[in-house]
Amino acid sequence: MQLTMLDWAVIAAYFVFNFLIGLYYRKRATGSTIEYFVGGRKVGWWLAGTSMVATTFAADTPLAVTGIVAANGIAGNWMWWNMLLSAMLTVFFFARLWRRSGVITDVEFTEIRYSGKAAAFLRGFRALYLGLPVNCIILGWVNLAMVKILMIIFPDLSIPLLGIKDPKLAALAIVFAMMFITAFISTLSGLWGVLVTDMYQFFLKMGMVIVLAWYAVKSVGGMDALIEKIHVLDAAKAASSGSGQGTLLSFTPDLNSVWMPMISFFVFLAVTWWATWYPGAEPGGGGYVVQRILCAKDEKNSLLATLWFSIAHYAVRPWPWIITALVSLVLYPDLKDKEAGFVKTFVDPNVFPVVLRGVMIAAFAAAYMSTIATQLNWGASYLVNDFYKRFLVKGRDDKHYVRTGQAATVLLMLLSVIVTYYQDSIADAWKFLMAVGAGTGSVFILRWFWWRINAWSEVAAMAASFIVSMFLELYLFKYVYVFSKDDPHRFAYTVLITVACSTVVWLLATLLTAPENKQTLLAFYRRVAPSPMLWGPIAREASDVKPRRDGMNNFFDWLAGCVMIYMALFGVGKIIFGETPLGIVFLIISAAAALFIYWDLNRRGWSVIGDVPESGGK
Repeated sequence: MQLTMLDWAVIAAYFVFNFLIGLYYRKRATGSTIEYFVGGRKVGWWLAGTSMVATTFAADTPLAVTGIVAANGIAGNWMWWNMLLSAMLTVFFFARLWRRSGVITDVEFTEIRYSGKAAAFLRGFRALYLGLPVNCIILGWVNLAMVKILMIIFPDLSIPLLGIKDPKLAALAIVFAMMFITAFISTLSGLWGVLVTDMYQFFLKMGMVIVLAWYAVKSVGGMDALIEKIHVLDAAKAASSGSGQGTLLSFTPDLNSVWMPMISFFVFLAVTWWATWYPGAEPGGGGYVVQRILCAKDEKNSLLATLWFSIAHYAVRPWPWIITALVSLVLYPDLKDKEAGFVKTFVDPNVFPVVLRGVMIAAFAAAYMSTIATQLNWGASYLVNDFYKRFLVKGRDDKHYVRTGQAATVLLMLLSVIVTYYQDSIADAWKFLMAVGAGTGSVFILRWFWWRINAWSEVAAMAASFIVSMFLELYLFKYVYVFSKDDPHRFAYTVLITVACSTVVWLLATLLTAPENKQTLLAFYRRVAPSPMLWGPIAREASDVKPRRDGMNNFFDWLAGCVMIYMALFGVGKIIFGETPLGIVFLIISAAAALFIYWDLNRRGWSVIGDVPESGGK
């Protein structure tokens, strides 16, 4: 694809604007670690929540959804739609608790909840583990996705000035240049620069995928024509497989299908959303979602930020991706790499206006850079706040730690370059992280509500989840009870067995080891004010704390939140595909659930205790 001078001007303007934002927030962000890593805790819900949405809208996300729709129809998105249940837990049960904790990172939480050498070990281990290998794996697959996109857009890509003729190497060089620019802006402006660039990047990329979806539908003759052509594809697929698998347009899976049998759907809806740890969807909150919660002005803003994120992530973003994916199946039925169909739609001059190509490329750059900027800042916060400052160099001034954070950002960028070079499969990296995190979710949830959980509970859960899942994946299901990698039964059984084994192990570890130091537990209880139900002796001794017994209220808000977003998601979908009366009914139910949440939170108040400390932990 050849770019015009206008295209290059638009792309250049995008990068210049990013740089100017970095310069504008430089002085504000580099004054202290609180400013650099959590925006001084002065961020409004709309900015914090939009940044969460932008971060999870990576360059590879529309491609991944296209692949899912091609293989399994719209219903295939339940592979990630189920995580809404976890997101709503974070909104109503955990966002305000995290904000009250006053920590800088979720890893720092370890040493306000636990005590002694075990807590220090857990904090240091998680800081290095999440900040380096896990973060670099994520950075690696985001880089790989952008390389793939560039190779589709520019199949004959080369960089003559550098003597690079191979398209893949040229794409890698461009991606690394983009990462360098992102790292420079991130080190320059800290979280403030990330948040503000995230906001405008989100509206740029969201606006452009909506425009692409509109032109894509127009190219096949309108929505009625698209639906008709999809039914033709359904018939052809059923004829080739010899059995009916439903329609690609169905919002719910056929539970007799090969790709999602009953047990797999059960695992998605009943287990994975609370039991499995995964970056961006941690049970109880974690990672960059918690970083945005911690930067919010107060408890009300932290709750609203995660609520807006959940609405935008699950009810707003999916449909433009899904519609374009369906069009790509109609336009390019013989395309081997179905994920590439999304990119081909805007490369195709018969689908997307040539004059908008530069803006679309800038939108993909925004999708890439918003994720990279967050991963770099988030990883640096672990390395500096939870390892360097905690264990290596104590007692220095804030400017020293800010400079160290900038150096850590550059280090992460260089390490991710190496990981990208050696990383061959995004899917394998994703499966590895899922396997490592299976079964740990119950500890991350209950550590807030049960005083008896200690540091060894987390250590045992993490170790058991890793060992059991690796045994299942590398031996049992590979050589004894053989399942192919793509068999959904394999994933379902891996999750169920890992969760069962790790739960037994961490419960035994909890009951066979001593409770945490009473003073640590009292300090945590007074600081966070969790529900007193399972805090027994600690709650009785800390009688000066009067937390609300609001578990049932939060449960009903959680339930209403799930109804609100699922009904909005399906209501919009029904209207898009011509079932307007049913879509309106769904939207009315969604609005009723939203009104219930608003009424309940106003009735009982948005927060429980006063201002949190400026920083927490040690």
